Amino acid sequence: MNTTTTPSLSPPPEKPAPSPSLMRRLRGGDMESRLPERVREAIQRQGDATERLIGWMQLAVVSIFATLYTVAPKTAPMDGGIQPVPWAIGAYFLFTLLRLALAYKISLPGWFLLMSILIDMGLLFSLIWSFHIQYGQPASFYLKAPTLLYVFIFIALRALRFEARFVIAAGVAAALGWAGLVYYVISVDPGDNMITRDYVAYMTSNSVLLGAEFDKIISILLVSLILGAALIRGRRLLVRAVSEGAAAQELSRFFAPEIAKKIRGSDRQIAAGSGEARDAAIVNFDMRGFTRYAESHAPDQVVGLLGEYQKLIVPIVQKHGGSIDKFLGDGIMATFGAASPSQTYAADAVRAVEEAVAAARVWQAGNEARGLPAPSVNAAVASGRIVFGAIGDDTRLEYTVIGDAVNLSAKLEQYNKHLKTAALCDTATYELAQAQGYGADKGAASGRRENQAQVPGIGHPVDVIVLAS
Repeated sequence: MNTTTTPSLSPPPEKPAPSPSLMRRLRGGDMESRLPERVREAIQRQGDATERLIGWMQLAVVSIFATLYTVAPKTAPMDGGIQPVPWAIGAYFLFTLLRLALAYKISLPGWFLLMSILIDMGLLFSLIWSFHIQYGQPASFYLKAPTLLYVFIFIALRALRFEARFVIAAGVAAALGWAGLVYYVISVDPGDNMITRDYVAYMTSNSVLLGAEFDKIISILLVSLILGAALIRGRRLLVRAVSEGAAAQELSRFFAPEIAKKIRGSDRQIAAGSGEARDAAIVNFDMRGFTRYAESHAPDQVVGLLGEYQKLIVPIVQKHGGSIDKFLGDGIMATFGAASPSQTYAADAVRAVEEAVAAARVWQAGNEARGLPAPSVNAAVASGRIVFGAIGDDTRLEYTVIGDAVNLSAKLEQYNKHLKTAALCDTATYELAQAQGYGADKGAASGRRENQAQVPGIGHPVDVIVLAS
């Protein structure tokens, strides 16, 4: 029986995605590559600031070392020949100054930082190597120098930047440097390499115990690896913190600062339906005739006028403790005492309307004088018990206010057209504002009252105060 083999139409099995390389992990992994450019720039600014701090600390270290060398008694004669220690300290001091100056002028690239790590370790080990010449001893003498401990200071300084690759690089450079010094000791005089297996002889003479030197190299590497592992975890937390900080800053641009603070500081996840009942004042602003203007002008002109108007009103609202609840085309709804409780919410709202209407008239007059569009601004205030909370569903939430005062403020704002006024307030809110410290001598109320006004959309008569004609 003949059989025919048909090619399989099923797709080949997918290869597992390659795991991030070691270097990529040391540099922050895939998390940073997916960050917005502005967040990466914020992280870079943090790194640049840290590099300046590292420079100052290294300058302090080399200054301390120079001071200790100066005051320490010298056992070798100081006359005749070149003294290598002062030269090594001086060279390192100058290099540290150069790097610090560059850190204030530019963002130091990674290759420069890696090169500076090699220079740090090179100068340090050159200094250690010079000890046997400085004190007229065999080369093994410098293996007992406590100056090796400065290696751990330089490694720890690299940890301030929260980049594991620089810590690992410093550790590897230090381990290789010390291994080179050990190799020099045992190879400089093949006839007498000073190697011993006697620990007492090692401790009491210039003999070399290879196990002890091996322990130093292992300690340097292990400390660097442990710090590197901790920094990889810490870097992730840093990236997350910077990302959330940037997001919180952006959040404050889309929400009132009080609401953004409430969202950031919430102990539990905010869910739809969570709300609080409060006494608050609601203000609605509107540009009269804006709809007609929008129909007959170019979009950029419409948006430009809208932007001018909003930049005029919003700071005044915030100045008096109000929060912007929402923008509704040319309408602005603001709340006082809703996002954060206030004992003077009605007085603050009336003062804000008073100042906003006055500022709008100045803006209107200025535009008219320049031959630019100059619509008038209307406003209305109402107060009462409202519910402030989150509405929507799990995918889209919005903080807002609900209550009779919200509806009354909106209807009173529209009622300005009927009365040919600029700003209105119901009598109850105005009297409450006076009780909260608002003074009638401020010129907010013209004295005109509309008792039992039939405001469209309100099912009962309303006593109205004219705040601005």
